[in-house]
Amino acid sequence: MTGLLEGRAAIVTGAGRGIGRAIAEALVAEGASVIVADNGASIGGDGGDPEVARETATALGKKAMAFSESVASPGVAKHLVELAVKQFGGIDIVVNNAAILRDAFVFRADPRDWDAVIRNNLSAPFYLINAASAVMREQGKSGRGGPISDKGGGYDWGRIVNIVSSAGLYGNLGQAAYASAKAGLFGLTRVTAMDLARAQITANAVAPFARTRVTDIIQPANEAQKTYKERALKIGAHHVANLVTALCSPAGKGITGQLLGVRGREVFLFGQPRPVAKIEAGTPATLAQDLRAKLSDKFTDLTTDLEAFNTEPLV
Repeated sequence: MTGLLEGRAAIVTGAGRGIGRAIAEALVAEGASVIVADNGASIGGDGGDPEVARETATALGKKAMAFSESVASPGVAKHLVELAVKQFGGIDIVVNNAAILRDAFVFRADPRDWDAVIRNNLSAPFYLINAASAVMREQGKSGRGGPISDKGGGYDWGRIVNIVSSAGLYGNLGQAAYASAKAGLFGLTRVTAMDLARAQITANAVAPFARTRVTDIIQPANEAQKTYKERALKIGAHHVANLVTALCSPAGKGITGQLLGVRGREVFLFGQPRPVAKIEAGTPATLAQDLRAKLSDKFTDLTTDLEAFNTEPLV
């Protein structure tokens, strides 16, 4: 490794297993100190096992430490950032990776499951960004992470990466809560990038395609889903870690507010929602007819993310 992140301090949530662990491993390999934040809960967010974070931190060596509380509360998120500052002298990188799944069709879903998924997958990243970005901005005033810019102030190192999902971009059957949280996380990424641009702190979203606990528990309902699972199981999480590490590197300072995907050795830059056509509105009686007549060829279909990416990955 090249020591790209020597002297940097990172927090990675959900870092005890899967993609989060691969990201933590890659950051440590490049010289960063990392807090492995993982409460060891099940894929549905139930229970907890502090040994998950401890085992990973131990495996990563002296530059890693474990944090086994859930970050889904403002107080815990603030405490986690304070811990990074106390142990490592600051906080330079935040990777929001932790997520839970409680799938159900919208007409059968329990509102309590909705609330739990939104809290863990969207509110928790906000709490951590809120706490960490305030510290990053103050670090910028003191010059941590690189020289003060010619324009005055500026922090040359702040990096925020939010792990989103193609389910939040395309949608998927039975994943109203998960898709909504991940779509919201992309919206949070955009605003974070805007709010922190003057401080030279970047924020980007990454949609990963890799073998995880999620792909392991897929129960195929048809041949297409069976094929998708077989392909997904071939893709190692280290490819996701490679992209995240690149975004956190010194060269990553010119990349912010972007939505990227990674599937094996393929890296995608996604387009972002922008108007593709327009018409002049008529009356309610005619407007729907005009929309269909004039714009239907530009409508987005109901392809799910599983269908959209059910092709052979480049591994």
